[in-house]
Amino acid sequence: MRKLILVLTVGVLCTFLSKAQTDVDALRYSQMFPGGTARSMAMGDAFGALGGDFSCLSMNPAGIGLFRKNEFTFTPSILDMRTSSTYLGQTSDAAKYNFNISNIGYVSNHLVRGANPEGWQNWNFGIGYNRTNSFNTNVNFTGVNNSNSLLDYFIQQGSGTTPGNIENTYPFDAGLAYATYLINPKGNDSTNYLSVLPNHGEIQKMNINTTGSMGEMVISLGGNFANKLYFGATLGIDFLNYNENSMYSETNDHATYPDFKEFDLNRTLNTTGTGVNLKMGMIYRANNFIRFGLAVHTPTFYSMHDDYSASMTSKFDTATYSMQPSTGSFDYNLTTPLRVIGSIAFIVGQHGVISGDYEFVDYSSAMLSDNANDFSDVNQTILTKYNGASNIRLGTEWKFGGISLRAGYALYGSPFSSNATPPNSANMTTTNYSIGLGVRDRELSLDFGYVYSISKQYYLPYSLSDQPVQGSINTFQNNIFVMTIGYRFRG
Repeated sequence: MRKLILVLTVGVLCTFLSKAQTDVDALRYSQMFPGGTARSMAMGDAFGALGGDFSCLSMNPAGIGLFRKNEFTFTPSILDMRTSSTYLGQTSDAAKYNFNISNIGYVSNHLVRGANPEGWQNWNFGIGYNRTNSFNTNVNFTGVNNSNSLLDYFIQQGSGTTPGNIENTYPFDAGLAYATYLINPKGNDSTNYLSVLPNHGEIQKMNINTTGSMGEMVISLGGNFANKLYFGATLGIDFLNYNENSMYSETNDHATYPDFKEFDLNRTLNTTGTGVNLKMGMIYRANNFIRFGLAVHTPTFYSMHDDYSASMTSKFDTATYSMQPSTGSFDYNLTTPLRVIGSIAFIVGQHGVISGDYEFVDYSSAMLSDNANDFSDVNQTILTKYNGASNIRLGTEWKFGGISLRAGYALYGSPFSSNATPPNSANMTTTNYSIGLGVRDRELSLDFGYVYSISKQYYLPYSLSDQPVQGSINTFQNNIFVMTIGYRFRG
C-alpha cells in the first residue's frame, strides 16, 4: 500500500465530468400528485367535471367558470411520513414530519350585466398557488452483503485509468475511493485495482433524506356560457426545489483486509427549476344530473440547475483518510409529458355528488436537453424504460344542512414499461384513500381532509456489469392532514 499518514485531507473543486442527470430525475419532476384545498383532497382530487374549487385551476381550469362569488382560500398541511425498507433480508423503519402550504388563492367573480340566458353569464379571474408534489422522505436500510461491494463498482469504473488520472476523471466516485486508499493499483498493472474488501461479508448501511416540493403559481381566466358550457385556461408558472442528502457506509466485521474498519460516502444534490405550461379545459352540463369535463395540459418547460457534492472517509486501525467534498454544478432543460384528463360527475339534487377523473400521461415522452444537445443516451433510456400511465381519481360529497361529508380514492399507475418493471411489485404505483368534513355558512367555510397514501419503490445503491446487485424495497406510507379556511363574498 502507498505510504500511510495519520490523516489525509485533499480538497477538490471541479466540474462534474460525467453528467449526474438521469432518467430518474426526469420521472421525479414529471409526476404530479395534486394538493390544493382540503375539499378537493378529501374527494380524491376528482374535480375535473365539478368546478367551483380553487384546486381546479391546476387540473381543469374550466372549473373557475362555476364560481358565483369572489372567494379566498388558504390551506395549511401536515405530512406524517413512514417508510419501511427491506434490504438483504433485514427490515428498517424511518419517519419524517413536514408542515407546508398546500394552497392559497383568490378568485374574482364578474357577472355579465343584462346577460341573455342563452349567452355569457359571467367571467372569472383567479390567481394563487397549488402544491403539486412533495419530496419529503426519509429512508434507512442495512444488511450484510456476502456477494459484492460498492468498491467493486468503483473498480469497474476506474479500470483502464492510471492512478495519476483517476481522481480527475472520476472525482465523485472511483477517484474518492482511490484517494482514501479503498482501491489500490493491482501489482504491476497500474490501470486495474484491488479493493480492501475482496472477500465481502461487509455490513452495508444507507440513509437517504430528501426535502422539497413542486408547486404552481396559477393565473386563470374562465367563463360561463348559458349555464351549460364552461371554459377556462390557466397559465402555470411552476417551481421545484429538491434536496437529497445520502450517507452510505460499509463496515468490515470479518477482518477480510488487515486493519480496515469502515468507509463512509456522503453525497448531496440540490436541484431548482422554474417552468411554464398552459392548461385548457371545458365542462359541459348535459342536464341537472350529469356533467362532463375535458382538460389538456401542455408539457411544462423547465429551466433547471443542479449543485452536487460528494466526500468520502475511510477508517483503518492506524489511520483515517478524508477526501473533502468534490463539488459541481450544471444547467439544463427538462420537458415533461403532456397530460389529458377526462371527467364525469353526477349531481344528486342538492344533497350529493359523485365524480371521477381519468388522466393519461406518457412518461416516456419526457426529455432532457442542454446547449450541447448531448442527452441522447438518457433520453433513449427514458423512451425505453417508461410508458404511458393511467391515473384514476374518484370522489363523493354529501351535504346535511351546513355540514358536508366527503370521501375519495385515487390510483396513480406505474410509469414503467413492461420490460423495466422493478421486482417485488415496487413499481411506484401510488394508492390514496381520503375522507373529509366541511362546515359552511354564507361567507365562511372550514374544511378538513385526511389522505392516506401508500406506494412501493425500488432503490439500487449501485450496479455491476458482471453480476446482479440486490436493491432495497421501500414502502412509503404517508398520512396527510389538511385544513382550508375559505371566505366568499360579493364584489
